[in-house]
Amino acid sequence: MNTQSKELSFKGQNIYIGIDVHLKSWSVTLLSETLQLKKFSQNPDPDALYAHLARNYPGAEYYSVYEAGFCGFWIHYRFNELGIHNIVVNPADVPTMSSEKLRKTDAVDSGKLARSLRSGELKGIYVPANDAVEIRSLIRLRDLITRDSTRQKNRIKSHLRYLGIEIPEEFMGCRCWTNRFVLWLKGIESSTPYGKQTLDFLIQQYEDLRRQRLEMIRAIRKLSRTERFEKPLELLMTVPGIGELTGMALISEIDDIKRFNGADQLAAYIGMIPMCHSSGEHDGIGSITLRKHSKLRYVLVEAAWVAAKKDPAMSMAYINYCKRMKPSRAIIKIARKLVNRIYFVMKRNQPYETCVVA
Repeated sequence: MNTQSKELSFKGQNIYIGIDVHLKSWSVTLLSETLQLKKFSQNPDPDALYAHLARNYPGAEYYSVYEAGFCGFWIHYRFNELGIHNIVVNPADVPTMSSEKLRKTDAVDSGKLARSLRSGELKGIYVPANDAVEIRSLIRLRDLITRDSTRQKNRIKSHLRYLGIEIPEEFMGCRCWTNRFVLWLKGIESSTPYGKQTLDFLIQQYEDLRRQRLEMIRAIRKLSRTERFEKPLELLMTVPGIGELTGMALISEIDDIKRFNGADQLAAYIGMIPMCHSSGEHDGIGSITLRKHSKLRYVLVEAAWVAAKKDPAMSMAYINYCKRMKPSRAIIKIARKLVNRIYFVMKRNQPYETCVVA
């Protein structure tokens, strides 16, 4: 005798979940292989979404996707713990129809993500482990504090100009912002106590930022002496132009060099390749790509200026490039060569030998 089962089971079926992530809410679209099952908004809570899936579609395999952004990777980690197969994608890689550009809403975005996931059009970005993310955050914070410190210096100079106070010649150029210069700033008198008070507050903020920056540098240097970073950093610093802080930035941002198949792929990730537009007989090569890892490209260009002076092979290449292009473009070529050297050292765990032409 056949018995009727009241248990719901989606075993053997796939559920595709597109999530448009925002600070206070998520827009979610659920798809099966053939149907759009549901669209709804919910609180930003992975456990609440899993509970909804387990209650309404028990036994199914769950596949989800959301775009990389302000929320980081904690959602991805939690989904994996719950058994949801999640990927994080670059927003620029999500296929978008013209109608979706003209009518953009959270529901449209989540539906677009779910459909692209179901059709296999999406490729997830590399997601580092949680400890690597936290180490990366420490090193990035140092750059933020440095930028804040530069802004504060500009505020102080702007305030001096506003009051008509000239900076003495002895503090111009590289001698600016020494301890003697700060003492001179503190000794400036104004016609009212309010002007002096304003300047004192500005100086205090600058000194706090300088102290924080020094503490950050000490923390990064302490980290560089740990077993995880000591040997890779030692090898990376054999490349001309790569110092301790630049090397730590490279190691933390790249994380696993094995995820790149070659130096060209690493260069594309950093943004050291040209844009191109070829059609028919026309073969157009443009300037450097707009898609980039802004931090790594910045530190590599800075390192390239040092490498062009210290490495004879780089010096020779830079001089030859300058014969047919501007120095600002020539240094990008040197930075691209620097990527080759960095990839070689990190991939093979071997020190770099100067004067190698590549």
